[in-house]
Amino acid sequence: MTMMIPAATLVLFRPGADGVAEVLMMERAGGMAFAAGAMVFPGGRVDPGDHAVAAGMAAGCDPESAVARVAAVRETIEEVGIAVGLVPAPDAASVARLRAGLAAGQDFGGLLAGEGLRLEADALTPFARWRPNAPERRNFDTLFFVAEAPADAIASADGGESVRVTWATPQALLDAADAGHHHVIFPTRRNLERLAQLSTIAIARAHAADHPVTVITPFLEMREGEEWLCIPEGCGYPVTAEPMSRVRRG
Repeated sequence: MTMMIPAATLVLFRPGADGVAEVLMMERAGGMAFAAGAMVFPGGRVDPGDHAVAAGMAAGCDPESAVARVAAVRETIEEVGIAVGLVPAPDAASVARLRAGLAAGQDFGGLLAGEGLRLEADALTPFARWRPNAPERRNFDTLFFVAEAPADAIASADGGESVRVTWATPQALLDAADAGHHHVIFPTRRNLERLAQLSTIAIARAHAADHPVTVITPFLEMREGEEWLCIPEGCGYPVTAEPMSRVRRG
């Protein structure tokens, strides 16, 4: 049986100049084992220490989701230098210390305690869950969340896992991928298409409430002699299939 690696991803929103929200994406380093050079949302695998932080969060969030929220917040601080869901709201110097500590391998829970911070689960809204099952590949069981970035947040690449960051509308990111300016893997493309329907964080949260999180496991289907990679209908995604000849999976 293929081993599933628990992971979490955070889609950060900020208001756009024309009223359509922008989302934050980062370019992964070319030497990474997974999605090398791809544009992705901040995130990564769950760490053992995330469980201890999740245990100290307020009740009302199931344990699995709580741990994923911790991972999403931690990875976002580490990869792009933005902190969401922390109370009280940390200033830039506090975020910088958290980021530096994480880069040095320090425990996230200890770093939060040292800054007098706690994580508030409600700041992150569950949006999706992707669990590919591709033989001979590393498979991540990834919970996606949406959240609003702090108004004064400034994103920056960490120079390790992330080499470039950008704010843009989901449609602009799709257009840039189609023009060959960057590439996105199959789950990212499907989620960008879904996000392109949602012009504000409030609309995204309402949409998420109308589409309870369902595990998305892509599957293969033959259509007129051509192999397509598909996802289930009815989960909020406007595009649910793509020819394998065009798919980028990792």
